[in-house]
Amino acid sequence: MKKHQTLVPLFILAVQLTSAVDFIFNTFDSSGVSLSGNATIESQILTLTNDATFSIGRAFYTSKIPTKQPNTTVVLPFSTSFIFAMAPYRNRLAGHGVVFVFSPHDGIEGSSSAQNLGLFNFTNDGSPNNHVLGVEFDCFRNQEFNDIDDNHVGIDVNSLTSVAAHEAGYWPDDGGASSFEKLELNNGRIYQVWIDYADSILNVTMSPVGMKRPKQPLLNVPLNLSDVFEDEMFVGFTASTGDMIQSHKILSWSFSNTNFSLSEGLITDGLPSFELPKTPIHRTKGFITALIVGISVFALACSVVAFFSVVRNRRTRKEKDEMEDWELEYWPHRISLQEIESGTKNFADQNVIGVGGNGKVYGGVLRGGSQIAVKVISRENGEGTRAFLSEISSLGRLKHRYLVGFRGWCKKDKGHLILVYDYMENGSLDKRVFECDENMILSFKDRIRILKQVASALLYLHEGWEAKVLHRDIKASNVLLDKEMNAKLGDFGLARMHDHDRTSGTTRLVGTVGYLAPEIVRDGRASTKTDVFGYGVLILEVVCGRRPVEAGEEGLVEWVLDASRRGELVTAVDRRLKRDGGETVDEEGVERVLRLGLLCAHFDPKVRPSMRRVVEIFEGGNEEAQQESLFVGDHDQGFSRGLGFTNPTFDEIAEGLSSSMAISCSGILVEGR
Repeated sequence: MKKHQTLVPLFILAVQLTSAVDFIFNTFDSSGVSLSGNATIESQILTLTNDATFSIGRAFYTSKIPTKQPNTTVVLPFSTSFIFAMAPYRNRLAGHGVVFVFSPHDGIEGSSSAQNLGLFNFTNDGSPNNHVLGVEFDCFRNQEFNDIDDNHVGIDVNSLTSVAAHEAGYWPDDGGASSFEKLELNNGRIYQVWIDYADSILNVTMSPVGMKRPKQPLLNVPLNLSDVFEDEMFVGFTASTGDMIQSHKILSWSFSNTNFSLSEGLITDGLPSFELPKTPIHRTKGFITALIVGISVFALACSVVAFFSVVRNRRTRKEKDEMEDWELEYWPHRISLQEIESGTKNFADQNVIGVGGNGKVYGGVLRGGSQIAVKVISRENGEGTRAFLSEISSLGRLKHRYLVGFRGWCKKDKGHLILVYDYMENGSLDKRVFECDENMILSFKDRIRILKQVASALLYLHEGWEAKVLHRDIKASNVLLDKEMNAKLGDFGLARMHDHDRTSGTTRLVGTVGYLAPEIVRDGRASTKTDVFGYGVLILEVVCGRRPVEAGEEGLVEWVLDASRRGELVTAVDRRLKRDGGETVDEEGVERVLRLGLLCAHFDPKVRPSMRRVVEIFEGGNEEAQQESLFVGDHDQGFSRGLGFTNPTFDEIAEGLSSSMAISCSGILVEGR
């Protein structure tokens, strides 16, 4: 006990035995933890993030700690406790949480910001090779990770989809089973957390700082970590910001795999406050002046209010009479026209950033400083109204990191409808493939990353939401790039959604020449496989740097097939990627992705893979894994029938494609395009 008392005021204690580590931090400096990303130490407090958007901060104990008994698979018990706060910024939306984590690596490689919490990214989330255990304290509900709400604690094993989660809070010791006390994570208040692991049981407990540890844990989860933990691991914290920001702060921290009471040495009183101040209105400087002025004009104000009340009531009745049925269904997404006019400088010509088939697109800034893109659609064109309703009925309810963010809508007047989106700083993908200077041409690595991201978005549309969504217009100009060059699939003007157990009933021929699947041309009926065809053409377009249909030339799919038939598939890659002084292109990778594009653009829809299979192929750890994920599974028989092989290779696929592909989309007239 005497030894423990001498430890409390010290900066750090670290006692390392053969398989034991104990340390306690009541303040921090750079000698105790290693920092990555935006993590800093401010006033002896570990600060993981600041007001920088889309940033990551990580901090780990300076060296790896043993997590298994030597020469066995037995996981050592551990107990850790820390005191933390999520400090919001005034007039900024707060979001995204913090994770206590065991990891084989201490840097930020392999991680992304925003909802990924700086823990994983698109390619590695869910991989058993991560060997990561995390306990997340998250204040954002992300549907792709099946989050239970926007204020929860979750246990993450190799994935941001938690194996167990609960609303943040605690059960008071003197309360009953129904006396749960909710704790709001992102309000700047300081909380203490205890995480214990023993006998293959993980307990997570939290409470307001200074309170005695509750007896009943928030989470009590059986968990075998023998396959998760390596023999030694880094232990620490990770957090991130996106469009929404807040500062994640760790005030103190203890860890031990021998002494489960070490957390009692954490100092819990005299800590700073990070809650935003709330000044009582009667103490503000302008209160007395405002009160005097208010009294003096009270009589005049009453008469003015009465007058405008009559006018407003008349106007409200008129607006209700003119309100259309669809407005009643989609009103939650409505934005005031006044705010849009202010943000676009009354739709000034100098703010035009693009012109689409249904109208102009303006750049703008909302009051909070967020950049937006505003699409104005003319109602004189019946297709424009249909596209408008399709956008707000589909994109307005979808949430995914690789879909364009939809802000809302409004009506400019009886003749124009307005859609508002997040602004994409780097424009559309086709401009970065075809219409930019050589120094801005996308590298092969970036092109593959973008194709992966689009595949993830399409998988979400087809399988990841409550209804199946058919995009029906996959093309490079509908893939936008944000400021970090991440892909965002947009333009849902032709999208349709229906139940997962039903097929599309529409037979209208819609889409864009060059991206249309043969069955669309034949009978106009869309399916997930027609989206896959458009995605296959997109792969070929992006890798080859050639448009799907060019005047006087054969179609892109046929052109790539000819190159494959000659055994010269690698020659189809965009020549600008092979220029002198440019990057060295992975020829094997080029052939692999082009053959995937050909497979997706196969004449027979039964042979095309699902988007889930496409994502699996992209994420294959090696060629054998990619071959297996391509040919084994639900579509195995379909591949064999379509190509005439029982165990087809990539070369055989290309040969089978060349013999069966007998359609060119050139010259087809398509509705609305």
